Amino acid sequence: MIRIDFLTPPDGRLLGFSIQGHAGYGEEGEDVVCAAVSSAAYLTVNTITDILHVTPLALRAEDGEMFFRIEQKDEPSCRELLAGLKLHLTQLEEQYSGYVRVEYLEV
Repeated sequence: MIRIDFLTPPDGRLLGFSIQGHAGYGEEGEDVVCAAVSSAAYLTVNTITDILHVTPLALRAEDGEMFFRIEQKDEPSCRELLAGLKLHLTQLEEQYSGYVRVEYLEV
């Protein structure tokens, strides 16, 4: 299962995310659920870092894991992208409930 934790302060803003695990929906290299989550996460991170030129507080991407966090001062410029990622991943969670879990981690 893929576990996604959105990093949120008490006021509910989004400051990043942590993604861990593999869906196990299909064979390695052909798992559409893993591909959908991974592609959405990379699109979001690449847009924030390379298009908006926001330097993340933390960024780590390894096999089966991605961690991304921005500073609070950068939240307004990243708000819509992170909200779009959350929407996309929660919809994937609804479609593939046994393979994707979205939660929130207070930071």
